[in-house]
Amino acid sequence: MDKWLVIGDRVPPLLEKMQAEMLRLVPAKGPLALVGIKGRGADLARRLLPGLKQQTGREISLGFLDITLYRDDVGMAYPHPKVKGTELNFSLEGCHIFLVDDVFYTGRTTRAALDELMDYGRPASVLLAVLVDRGGRELPIRPDVVGIVVEAASDCSVEVRLQEVDGEEGIGTVRKNQGKGR
Repeated sequence: MDKWLVIGDRVPPLLEKMQAEMLRLVPAKGPLALVGIKGRGADLARRLLPGLKQQTGREISLGFLDITLYRDDVGMAYPHPKVKGTELNFSLEGCHIFLVDDVFYTGRTTRAALDELMDYGRPASVLLAVLVDRGGRELPIRPDVVGIVVEAASDCSVEVRLQEVDGEEGIGTVRKNQGKGR
């Protein structure tokens, strides 16, 4: 990676910060759910769930979205998409949902996730929780909960590494023409 912005033991404090903000936004009544966007959003949702359950004393459902077929660039950027499957084993009707993702950039991933959620039901509310907000909006969508804001040049991507996936933790930038660095 070109530049590490956060490494090692700094990711858990960002998750604690997100948890505290999420707790502030939890509605007093109604079913709750965390829905992670597959890749690292799903891993982050899994990590956020135990603390939120403990702090609220409420049951919180956990689900995962695979937005592959909902992307507006499917077939262009991904000519042979790999579908990993959506897992929503609870009713979305009247549910208050925290949609969880790793990096928020243009808003297109979130738009795709919202489109898919609506195909499964009508939640009471949807709030977006992201580990990294790097700015660069293309759509009028913004996260409600943010772990950290990262400034990155337009020729860079922001990557999140998580212990359970990568064997290390950190947030870094990489120049797009250099490839992934994984």
